Amino acid sequence: MARSVTSQRKLINTGLAWLIGLIIFFPILWTILTSFKTEAQAINDPPIFLFFDWTLENYAIVQERSDYMRFLWNSVIIAGVSTLLGVMIAVPAAWSMAFVPSKRTKDILLWMLSTKMLPAVGVLYPIYLIFIELGILDTRVGLIVVLMLVNLPIIVWMLYTYFKEIPGEILEAARMDGASLRSEILYVLTPMAVPGIASTLLLNFILAWNEAFWTLNLTAANAAPLTAFIASYSSPEGLFYAKLSAASTMAIAPILILGWFSQKQLVRGLTFGAVK
Repeated sequence: MARSVTSQRKLINTGLAWLIGLIIFFPILWTILTSFKTEAQAINDPPIFLFFDWTLENYAIVQERSDYMRFLWNSVIIAGVSTLLGVMIAVPAAWSMAFVPSKRTKDILLWMLSTKMLPAVGVLYPIYLIFIELGILDTRVGLIVVLMLVNLPIIVWMLYTYFKEIPGEILEAARMDGASLRSEILYVLTPMAVPGIASTLLLNFILAWNEAFWTLNLTAANAAPLTAFIASYSSPEGLFYAKLSAASTMAIAPILILGWFSQKQLVRGLTFGAVK
């Protein structure tokens, strides 16, 4: 009887998990399908799901109209470098808060997290003026700095959580053996926290890749990433849904592929320290 109840619960939980997953994935699936429709089919009422004339015309037009590889390269550099810089700064900060905490450590962590609650538009104007004065408006350097600072609280919080799961006695033993602070972080702490650091890198790379507000407001042409590439298909003449879907599919394809191949590492990192 108990086995039967357990099996039913597992079956129900599995069904609910699949249902939630399909609901979350449906907008992506619809975007991909719409990218293979004509503009007339894309706005058809009622919507056409599978039975339509599949075409690659939208992808061809997008390739002719825009330099996709330039936008892609900008996204890779901006997301990659901002994430790496953020982790390089966050590792020693998280180490300090996890292993050498002060009375104000929790207050500092909460303050850092509270900065994410500030509407970005509230600081857009001063940042825009600062960028003009520094000459980094519409540059990769400017976007790298902004995205690194925007995501830094999340990176510190994630690494702090992972580091707290590592026994402090191991680091104390390394110090007793004569390890310097640099050696302690690089050769003792970092290898033990590889799953957590890897998941932090992946998640923040995705956040930087998907960032739209700052990329649309601080770039025009030179440093425009894929978010600007997508926005270019919304014009005063109206929305071209099929072409917009094709551009969106081309923009999300690299990150979907990355997420698919790194899902095991991502799950392992997110559950790091959850089971002892």
